[in-house]
Amino acid sequence: MISLYVAGDGVLHRAPSGWKLAALAVTGLALSLLRPSPLATAIVLVVVSALYPFGRLPWRALLTAWWRLRWLILVLGGALWIFTSVQDAVVNTGRVVSLLLLADLVTRTTRMGDLLEVLQRVLRPLRHVGVVPDAVALTISLTIAMIPVIAGFAGQVRDAQRARGVRLGLRSALPLLVLTMRHADDVGDALIARGVAR
Repeated sequence: MISLYVAGDGVLHRAPSGWKLAALAVTGLALSLLRPSPLATAIVLVVVSALYPFGRLPWRALLTAWWRLRWLILVLGGALWIFTSVQDAVVNTGRVVSLLLLADLVTRTTRMGDLLEVLQRVLRPLRHVGVVPDAVALTISLTIAMIPVIAGFAGQVRDAQRARGVRLGLRSALPLLVLTMRHADDVGDALIARGVAR
C-alpha cells in the first residue's frame, strides 16, 4: 500500500494538490513558531478534525485517525506533563497531533501522482545545485504517506499485545519495527516493479 488515498468528490479532493501541501507547510511553520494557549490548541484540533467531514470523508476516517494516535497522545502528553507542565503537555501534544491529522488528511484526499507532480515542480529550480527533484519528491511523498501507516501499525501492535495479556512496554518497539520494515520492503518492491527504483 503506497497511498492511503480515498476516492471522493469533496471540496478537499477537488482542491489543488499544491494548495494542500502549502497549507500543511504553513500550518506546521505557524504551529512551530507561535506559542498558542491550551484553548487555542484545542480550537486548532477542533478545526482540523472538522476538515474530515467538511471534505466528505467518512466519520470512521476521523475516528480511526484519532484512535491510531491514542498512544502517542498518552506517552508524549504524559511525559511532557511529568517533566514540564500541564500547559506545555497540552500545547506541544496538540501541535504534533494537529500536524499528523493534517498529514493524514492530505494523504487521504490527494493522489500520490498529484503529490509527486507538485513536489517535482517546486523542487525543479534546485536542479542547478545538484538536487534530483524526482528522488526528493518521491521521498517526501512517501514520508507523508508513512505517517498514518506507522500510526496504524503501532495501534495493531498495542491491540495484539493487550489481547495476549502481554505487558505494554519497550518490547512493543520490536514488532513495530518488523511491521515497518516489512512495509518498507513491500513499497520498495512496488517501486521496482513500476520501474521507479532499482
